Amino acid sequence: MNTKICSTVGAIALAMLLPACAAKIHGTVELVGADRQPMAKEGLPGTVVNMINTTVPVEQASHAVITGADGKFESTKGRLRPGTYRVEASRIGYETDTQTVEIKEHTRKKIEFKLRQIQEGTRKTIQGSKSDEDKIINPGEVNIQAPTL
Repeated sequence: MNTKICSTVGAIALAMLLPACAAKIHGTVELVGADRQPMAKEGLPGTVVNMINTTVPVEQASHAVITGADGKFESTKGRLRPGTYRVEASRIGYETDTQTVEIKEHTRKKIEFKLRQIQEGTRKTIQGSKSDEDKIINPGEVNIQAPTL
């Protein structure tokens, strides 16, 4: 009977530990000016971090999270599958930053992003684009303009 109790307790302990060891991508996003000096932290909440597994079918590939007020982010528990991930942080008005990481079954990777502010004069606009290729732009490079009537 003691053997049954020990094996049951062992199975429960193992079941409790495995989720804690799940694969995870976490880290921080910092906003910096064109001079690479840190910006105010008020803009940090809501920065999007996309995690794209480049080694699985498209319908399983993408996972996105949003940073908190402290600029920290963490993948949703149980969402990451082993593979090579392209992780990109983006915020309107800032250059998108991308890093590539390899995730195995119990891998935990910490990534630190520094998004540099885009100067007003260097943003792209779709108005006046000559071809469809010219219209493919980074979300951080968009300058939204009111339509002219």
